[in-house]
Amino acid sequence: MKNHDFTLEMSVRDYECDMQGIVNNAIYQNYLEHARHECMKSVGIDFKQYTMMGVYFVVVRAEIDYKSALTSGDSFVVGLSLIKESRLRMVFYQDIHRLPDQKLVLKAKITATALNQQGKPEIPKEVEDVIKARFQRE
Repeated sequence: MKNHDFTLEMSVRDYECDMQGIVNNAIYQNYLEHARHECMKSVGIDFKQYTMMGVYFVVVRAEIDYKSALTSGDSFVVGLSLIKESRLRMVFYQDIHRLPDQKLVLKAKITATALNQQGKPEIPKEVEDVIKARFQRE
């Protein structure tokens, strides 16, 4: 595992597995999304508050490379690094590793933006400031 800006440990629940006994591929996006939300909350960016103000954070592209599967009861860690790719795009580089052996489960690149009250892409200034201060590397 590499160094991340944020990590979150989780466990697989029985109902997340398919008939093969492994986590359904769509469930991994829930894990990734939950980690993004928890990361943003940890630095003072609350998606619910922004939604109430008419600002919507949206995923515009999801690239996921599945490497191995998780099964019921497995513990795992979601790692996340964030960069501001352009004026209107944030990119979350995420991976999932099974615990305790650190086996790579998936790697993802999630591109997101925010939509203002008029439905146009615009990342709020205070969010830009947090990204610069907390996540951007020299």
